[in-house]
Amino acid sequence: MKSNHRPHWKIFPPTPEEYSNAVSLHPLITQLLYNRGVARDEVCYFLTKPCILDDDPFLFTDMSKAVDRIKKAIDSGEKIAIYGDFDVDGITATLVLEEGLSWLGTNITHYIPDRLLEGHGQLLSLKKLHEQGNNLVITVDCGITALREVKNAQEDGLDIIITDHHTPLATLPQAIAVINAKRNNSQYPFLELAGVGVAFKLLQALYMNDDKKERLTELLDLVALGSVADMVPLVGENRHLVKEGLKVLNRTKRIGLKELIRISRLEPGKLDAKSIGWFLGPRINAASRLGNAEISYELLTTNTLIQAVELATKLEETNAERQILTKDTLSFVKEKLAGKKDIPLLMESDESYSIGIIGLVAGKLVDEFHKPAIVVSIGSDGCHGSARSIPEFNLTTALGQCQDLLTTFGGHPLAAGFTVSRQNLAQLENSLQKIAIDKLSQIDLRPVLNIDAEIPLSTLTGDTINLIQQLEPFGQGNPHPVFLTKKTKVKKCYNFGNSNNYLKLELQQGDVSWQAVSFHSHMRQAEIPDYIDIVYNLEKRRWKGEEILQINLIDFVPSA
Repeated sequence: MKSNHRPHWKIFPPTPEEYSNAVSLHPLITQLLYNRGVARDEVCYFLTKPCILDDDPFLFTDMSKAVDRIKKAIDSGEKIAIYGDFDVDGITATLVLEEGLSWLGTNITHYIPDRLLEGHGQLLSLKKLHEQGNNLVITVDCGITALREVKNAQEDGLDIIITDHHTPLATLPQAIAVINAKRNNSQYPFLELAGVGVAFKLLQALYMNDDKKERLTELLDLVALGSVADMVPLVGENRHLVKEGLKVLNRTKRIGLKELIRISRLEPGKLDAKSIGWFLGPRINAASRLGNAEISYELLTTNTLIQAVELATKLEETNAERQILTKDTLSFVKEKLAGKKDIPLLMESDESYSIGIIGLVAGKLVDEFHKPAIVVSIGSDGCHGSARSIPEFNLTTALGQCQDLLTTFGGHPLAAGFTVSRQNLAQLENSLQKIAIDKLSQIDLRPVLNIDAEIPLSTLTGDTINLIQQLEPFGQGNPHPVFLTKKTKVKKCYNFGNSNNYLKLELQQGDVSWQAVSFHSHMRQAEIPDYIDIVYNLEKRRWKGEEILQINLIDFVPSA
């Protein structure tokens, strides 16, 4: 099964004159800010705001209840457990809260569930934690849909505080406090914090009047890791948390992180959001995908170099194994979908699919075919599904319409998971296909390649590039700027890579030349015309100890 859809190039409209006059910056930077929805009165905040304590944490519904209950536990010496999740967001949120509470003298422990045995967010081990003497459990990055488990725990005398960022159901868990900006009655103005961001806001509330509150900045490397890896939009408060967190990450004192940075062949002091999303995040996540997340937790907390080397090496090996398994599973799924290329929603199920990588496979299907995709691992005790989507199709809404068929479900509009009995699986697929047909049948499902501006290569001077870098960190919601330049001359071109699938080019326009690479075209040198229109972004790379910029080609066509 191959995608036959070339992306549709969509250039943002020019900046309105009233916006340009009000902003008074370089025209290209003004265009980039306008494209990202930065209001005129927020430009200064976006570019320069140093403060990370953006919004009052007590604007979260139930925050006062949570703080009062935690302080009571601290004063009386109660045992508190942090119940995390097994991905990077959940692991870092667990550690953020555990370290922050330990500074207050809390008697604290943590629990991270097993992905393969317990799944996402259902809090199946609350009874075990209660039996171990914990009187209070605080969840991070999970729990918002665990209605039955929380109800039973509270009835048994175990108090629960939920902190989560996933979309709530119509009914909330009967906990002491439920801290989630997406609650219907929440007054918190920013809805897109990651789980680790919500945990950090709880600490801000606890430390509000404490003279040690400045110490919380030590935890921002973890906040940056979890936020970027969970692909939350890097706008508003997230952007500032990550921006400040990258500063801490680049000078981190965590021995395990230092070793992971080294084994990932990254340069300390030069880490950016891409370093997390492409290198550190996948390695930390690999542990839970093929085993247990405690390996990653131990890496982030170890105090010995010997253990750090051992754990980082294990994660490197596990991540390599995960890459092979994902590639093989994706090929198998695409073969099975070969006769279904015209359906609006891709859904495939099999007993051989590993639960740990089905979400990755679904995401790759979406990237290639620009359709919602669901991959289901069929097990003896039920089926576990992982879904990824496109902006035109809201997964949580669609799964909510099939709620009577599901055992559990939860997530976000673009990424969600569920469990379903084997006998309901076929009916679920039929129902989801009907919903997809209704929502998508009249929509052009070609992928859209958004272009910030059409510019000549001469625009990309040193000063302009420095201004563009002020918009970092780039990621979801604040994408790396994408440009279009027409009629560039191909002076040189050759293939490289293990299978010679990649292209290296030297491009010229007037008296300006740039080095460029393409990792997606799979074209041979002889197929490249003399002049091409290019869509691209600028990418930093290291060469012989020096940092250089090159053009990263996203798409190109022969010039008219």
